[in-house]
Amino acid sequence: MPPLTASTIDATTPDTVAELLGRVRASAPLVHSITNNVVTGFTANALLALGAAPAMVDIVGEAGLFARVAGGLLVNLGTPTPEQRGAIAEAVAGARDAGTPWVLDPVAIGALPIRTRLAAELVAQQPTAVRGNPSEVLALSGAGAGGRGVESTDSAASARAAAVELAARFGTVVAVSGEEDLITDGRSVVWVEGGDALLTKVTGGGCALGSIVAAFLAVRGEISALDALVAAHVSYGVAAERAAARAGGPGSFAVELLDALAAITAGEVAAGTRIRVEPAGESATAQAATGGFAAAQATSGGAA
Repeated sequence: MPPLTASTIDATTPDTVAELLGRVRASAPLVHSITNNVVTGFTANALLALGAAPAMVDIVGEAGLFARVAGGLLVNLGTPTPEQRGAIAEAVAGARDAGTPWVLDPVAIGALPIRTRLAAELVAQQPTAVRGNPSEVLALSGAGAGGRGVESTDSAASARAAAVELAARFGTVVAVSGEEDLITDGRSVVWVEGGDALLTKVTGGGCALGSIVAAFLAVRGEISALDALVAAHVSYGVAAERAAARAGGPGSFAVELLDALAAITAGEVAAGTRIRVEPAGESATAQAATGGFAAAQATSGGAA
């Protein structure tokens, strides 16, 4: 296979982003979310606002069965109790058997040994996507020791090589949240501008994004997993910007974000699409702006 260059990459288009948001709204995919007990309600509300259907099935004896009928699965390691670890094992096995796309969110791995070992076992089972902050992705690759609890102490750019290596090694797509979000399938790297720093001031801002990624994967059909992740991050970022413009602080931002997820249109996310693409083998300096829709607004931060 010839090497990718900036001019030969098939980049996500605004039409693709709009198409996938439209599919989520039209089909209301069932998203099985095994997530941490701090963010369960917010995650469910974010999925409902966007147009998907949430289900928080984390009971041993049910999780595997449910993953087989769900459109997508999120595995979030924020509070991995023994019961939840058993449910995760069942759900991942069920998803793999049924071909259900699944997302691993390796929350706060690195310094904490139980979840770090669990994340290493899960990524070896080749999730469709991994979504985390820079410190989590560095820890998952073995190149870092994790952040400060759930907070990242690294930048997305510093996790670039680790994300590319993880994606290539496990045949997955890796998304790293930051001031610009980084998404890679190991061959190309897509940088997504958007979002707002208030996402880091609301519990569940990043965790909800993991479930939304699962919703977009559930409806992607013939569209690549890389493009589905880009579309999810663009849509979430546009909603966050709209919410921040109306919010007076973190409390009202959380409410406005749910309203914005419900209100954003396909045309709005297409117009707000701001991505840059480069071959994975090149430096972090963006090499190509895609389709003439480069940044029109300042970036102020992404989901933690």
